[in-house]
Amino acid sequence: MSVSVLDRLKFLGLAAVLLGAAVSSPLSARAAPVKLLAFGDSLIHGYGLNAGTTFPEQLEDALRARGFDVQVINGGNSGDTTAGGRARLDWALADNPDAVLIELGANDGLRGLDPARTFDNLDAILTRLAAEKLPVLLAGMLAPRNLGADYTRAFDSVFPRLAKKHGVPLYPFFLDGVALDPRLNQADGLHPNPAGVKVLVERIAPHIVDLIAQARRHD
Repeated sequence: MSVSVLDRLKFLGLAAVLLGAAVSSPLSARAAPVKLLAFGDSLIHGYGLNAGTTFPEQLEDALRARGFDVQVINGGNSGDTTAGGRARLDWALADNPDAVLIELGANDGLRGLDPARTFDNLDAILTRLAAEKLPVLLAGMLAPRNLGADYTRAFDSVFPRLAKKHGVPLYPFFLDGVALDPRLNQADGLHPNPAGVKVLVERIAPHIVDLIAQARRHD
């Protein structure tokens, strides 16, 4: 049976339409990277560190090496207290993250600020993120041990109480494995050096993987 030129053109046109639909289908499109906002103070921002060695950069590299398509946004601001973080949250959310790691409180502790205010500020941040339906990992902080037992108990309890109230996962101590180790800190004894950041990333990465999974479920 012969096929006319017109029939062939109709067939080719239909094939082109079907091919175009397949290419544009969401099922065939590559998913966008998960945008993770690392929201915190100088420990996130990268005080004293060269480009490529900050926490967000090392975390992104580590996650990509594990096969995760992730963009880690540096939402750190050196010197920030929880009040400072609360004040600039709207600005940080303008990047439209899919999930948020919160690391704030170190400067509150160093300044001996009222733990009740630390709680209130972080409570407001978590409430806002819940309203945005953003998965969150809360990183805890410990008070300097020279401020007395009462202050230490009050400050250290802030983060577990917040995690319980908001039903979010808690990474108990952001500086776990690094704090007070001179080999892993800069000369000030407070900020991790590149090797210290690597330790932080290795320890928290499994918890970030869980956070990424939450973000994917929210897509």
